[in-house]
Amino acid sequence: MLVLYRSEHRWEDRSFRDLPSYLRPGDCLVLNDSRVFPSRLYGSREGVYSLPVGNNNPKRNENLSGQVEVFLTKPISPDRLDWEALVRPGRKMRTGERIRFSDDLEAEILGRGEYGERTIRFHASRDIYDILEEVGHTPLPPYIHRPDTSEDRTRYQTVFAQKTGSVAAPTAGLHFTPEVLDLCREAGAEIAYVTLHVGLGTFQPLHAEAVDEVKLHCEHYEVPEQTAADVRSATRRIAVGTTSVRTLESAAASGTLAAGTGDTDLFIHPGFRFRVVDAMLTNFHLPKSSLLMLVCAFAGPDFTLAAYDHAVREGYRFFSYGDCMLVL
Repeated sequence: MLVLYRSEHRWEDRSFRDLPSYLRPGDCLVLNDSRVFPSRLYGSREGVYSLPVGNNNPKRNENLSGQVEVFLTKPISPDRLDWEALVRPGRKMRTGERIRFSDDLEAEILGRGEYGERTIRFHASRDIYDILEEVGHTPLPPYIHRPDTSEDRTRYQTVFAQKTGSVAAPTAGLHFTPEVLDLCREAGAEIAYVTLHVGLGTFQPLHAEAVDEVKLHCEHYEVPEQTAADVRSATRRIAVGTTSVRTLESAAASGTLAAGTGDTDLFIHPGFRFRVVDAMLTNFHLPKSSLLMLVCAFAGPDFTLAAYDHAVREGYRFFSYGDCMLVL
């Protein structure tokens, strides 16, 4: 864990297990309790034979004629049957085509979006999330070049995940164990939870050259009444992960942190005025990402990039299963 002191423009190399030593009474540690669901599906085009696509099929990644990969990104209907999704092979899958995933699940392509994403409608015999738990695959990051396994169902999930809806883990939370959370409480910190269902937009590279032209995908969030009260009464608010930062700052857009639910496309970049967050824990992010822009907004671009240079030289691990940075 690289610890950054913004006011002093210095850093120190520590370990994540040292996090509780940086906490004190009056702190509120805010975690995103969204749960990752098996959002990657493998099926076949209607009328084209393909091998079964169960979790244990070793040939599911073969480029078979008629095989289709669908990556769900966000539900867009109250009954959770209509979704935004990425479909591969995209060129072959046109509006009106149907995809069969199992005896209980089929989908129809309804339309195409600006960046090639599809709108699909499921035809399901029962609750869609129940079926996805059976036939879906863990949405491992694209730089992990292996099929998902049963262990990934728990490894790519925070220990405090509760509310189903994310297609990627809020990765800063992956560092925590129940024991570390207990030590944080013993240090005097309150533990509070928000929910932001992580979608594809969180990790997509920025398409626009100018920051005022950037438009992020909307993501659904929730701030419970108790969390809002705990955060408002805290002397220092420490957000775990960029998703917690965006949730808190979105909920405080009117000036005061308010409980409630909503959708946010808040793009935090240098020049942003933070209303709530006093400190943050975050992983190391990719260049040209909204996540790195958020960290630069919080710690300052020059200081952040200097710290990243140090992290590279010292062999810190980047990406979802990598190391973290505490910005104070």
